[in-house]
Amino acid sequence: MPTIANKSIVLASRPVGAPNANNFRLETSLLEDLKEGEILIKTLYLSLDPYMRGRMSDAKSYADPVPIGGVMAAETAGVVIQSNSVLYAVGDHVCSRSGWQEYFICHEKDSMTYSVDPNIAPLSTYLGVCGMPGRTAYFGLIKEGKPVAGETLVVSAASGAVGSVVGQIGKKLGLHVVGIAGGQKKCQYVVEELGFDACLDYKADGLEESIKTACPNGIDIYFESVGGAVTETVAKQLNTGARVPICGFIANYNTTDMTKERTPFHIFGELENPPEHKFFLVFDYYSEFGEANAALTKWVTDGELNYKETLVEGLENAPEYFSWLFSGKNFGKLVVKIADE
Repeated sequence: MPTIANKSIVLASRPVGAPNANNFRLETSLLEDLKEGEILIKTLYLSLDPYMRGRMSDAKSYADPVPIGGVMAAETAGVVIQSNSVLYAVGDHVCSRSGWQEYFICHEKDSMTYSVDPNIAPLSTYLGVCGMPGRTAYFGLIKEGKPVAGETLVVSAASGAVGSVVGQIGKKLGLHVVGIAGGQKKCQYVVEELGFDACLDYKADGLEESIKTACPNGIDIYFESVGGAVTETVAKQLNTGARVPICGFIANYNTTDMTKERTPFHIFGELENPPEHKFFLVFDYYSEFGEANAALTKWVTDGELNYKETLVEGLENAPEYFSWLFSGKNFGKLVVKIADE
């Protein structure tokens, strides 16, 4: 095949505190020829997610860190432009864990590469509502939250890629759903477009009293994504027997020493009646991904699941966009358009 120059964003140094431009480096390399069973994917959309901050650190975690000089980890959606595979043809659309780069060569049996259909749902949604964030919401609420109709569910980061789906599924299951988000605009969206029963602005005064008013029967399920002061406040309202699926705690991600941070595990563990709480991984349910994918795409196609994307452009701008995740600048799922098909 013709020689192709591939641009990628690699990890130049490990951040201390919040990541900045100096922690990344743009590189260009030439792609090798395909081997038997391999495909070449052109990246069209790149997903940016909070978990990537953890991959920039060499602290012990559930996943290996990105090595210095390694391509930043990420899921992408793209199109097959060369194929030495009997499973994929040129023109097929796929999601893969290619990382922050323009092109990606993988083997046809790579378990993290799979076909998607942009005729069913827009290609970018397979990185959000129909992809990993959607699956995280689906399994986190249904499997970890163990909802029962009539219970009260509180969702942090309610306007985000995961929280927005959690709350909408909760309404489908007959729950009283209360979101927490930052700012009046996001709270209004959560209630008026996503259908939550209420949404509370954590930036406003009186969050504790607002939670009591919105959750008169206490809280049975708290879907945790933020940590910090929000979690301290919510914890006071948890009912006996409450469940807390922990998706993340972004308030702590840019700390210089996680061992000195007060995480959700400290907050919940210190309660007189600690809730059932666990940090879960969506990959724990890998064998059931097909079930979630089918449900999510159907709900989106039928108009039963609303979503919002912040769509930005340019691989070289990804480091700047990544910082938006920690400032709340993005609204909904943050996706970078890398190229036209």
